[in-house]
Amino acid sequence: MVTFTATILKFGKKGEKTGWNYIEIPRDIAEQLKPATKTSFRVKGRLDDFAIKGVSLVPMGGGNFIMALNAAMRKGIRKNKGAMVKVQLTVDTPYEILPELLECLSDEPSAMHFFKQLPRSHQNYFSKWIEAAKTDATKAKRITQTINAMIKQQGYGEMIRSLKKDKDDLMENL
Repeated sequence: MVTFTATILKFGKKGEKTGWNYIEIPRDIAEQLKPATKTSFRVKGRLDDFAIKGVSLVPMGGGNFIMALNAAMRKGIRKNKGAMVKVQLTVDTPYEILPELLECLSDEPSAMHFFKQLPRSHQNYFSKWIEAAKTDATKAKRITQTINAMIKQQGYGEMIRSLKKDKDDLMENL
């Protein structure tokens, strides 16, 4: 984890970045986080006492990066342009899809193909839902439900609504 103090800055007229509040991450600090990286990467840590995670550092050239401060972050630290903020950062490693899910998907090529077309965040919904199961039986059931949803080309929300409808229909027929 790297710790430093930064001043909150704000872009004037700068294309899509116009009006952004941000802090600069100098090259020497970026090198400590992720050596030789010239592309965006995610970090987690703290701004003062406000916890952050999954925040992107954006390259600005010369090895320097910026971190945009969205409204929630500014509200959390209660600071705006010109204020000093204590920054603590470490690289935020991406969430790994559950290996059991990937193994089962590999047995159903059409399901795997659809799964890989989903945005990574949507893939994570399925994986985290399965991972949250309290028993192995529930975990296995959720993997099966996910595979079936992929075959039907359903996203996470569609699958959950479909499962609820199936359950409601079953209860009506009892």
